[in-house]
Amino acid sequence: MVAIGKFDGVHLGHQKLLNRMREWQRQGLTAVVFTFDRSPASIFAPGTQAGELTTCAEKRVLMEALGADILLEFPMTLQTAATPADDFVREVLVRQLNAAVIVAGEDLSFGHKGLGNRQLLEKMAKPFGYQVEIVDKLSATEILPGYDLNTAVSSTLVRELLEEGKMKEVSALCGRPYSVEEFVIHGKHLGGPVLHMPTINIDWPEGKLTPPYGVYYSQTLLGGKRYASITNVGCKPTVAKEQKVLAETYLYGFDGDAYGEKAEVIFYGYKRPEQKFENLDLLREHMRRDIEQGRAYWAANSQ
Repeated sequence: MVAIGKFDGVHLGHQKLLNRMREWQRQGLTAVVFTFDRSPASIFAPGTQAGELTTCAEKRVLMEALGADILLEFPMTLQTAATPADDFVREVLVRQLNAAVIVAGEDLSFGHKGLGNRQLLEKMAKPFGYQVEIVDKLSATEILPGYDLNTAVSSTLVRELLEEGKMKEVSALCGRPYSVEEFVIHGKHLGGPVLHMPTINIDWPEGKLTPPYGVYYSQTLLGGKRYASITNVGCKPTVAKEQKVLAETYLYGFDGDAYGEKAEVIFYGYKRPEQKFENLDLLREHMRRDIEQGRAYWAANSQ
């Protein structure tokens, strides 16, 4: 069977669909997740896409955890995007993947100009000998009381909440907190010797959507341990001139050397926007304040 979709964010709506995939899997079918290696917007409107909620690497880990036997990342190019929708069904889903069952969301679109949809899948099902199962959207009000019943859990909604810094709501809709994972790199070496508050730096993953630049209550997985932490996302305008986005993190109870190690920073709450200070003394004072308030936050929210 084939579960088809973009699956950006792998949120609870996607997970509802993937639960159906697992039910077919328990009946003996191989569970294939068919997705795309990039957003169509990156092909047709380069520069307009703000980023994805999940990188390809993150999606692979999540899909494996959710039970997929095979994850197929279909290459999104001008040529493949121009494939007529009925040819896509016939050649890719039927001939190459030998789909016995196709599971999809009700707003599915694929093929040239996005003309492929649930109606086309259903129309072609009998002639080509496969079964179609369309999974209804999950209402956001089931997860976040107060939302309109007609508001569905979607990548668009998750993206909007993330761009507003509403990390708790993002966590609720995705079933997990938003996070980034990269190798620890060298920064300006100001945190320890100058500011007396040593931090670790990781590059923000290319193509991944950033929340508002600012300070966040976080946890960090490093060297097999989980640390309470506090993280600044942004370009460090007080001390840096480049526009590279970094996640700079202070870990409570860590005083080792982490350069070259992989760290995962997990975001739990937005504290304040990123600021440019007139001098290092003001930066040091605000960092000290952030760290103390973060310590209090984690003392009150320890799990």
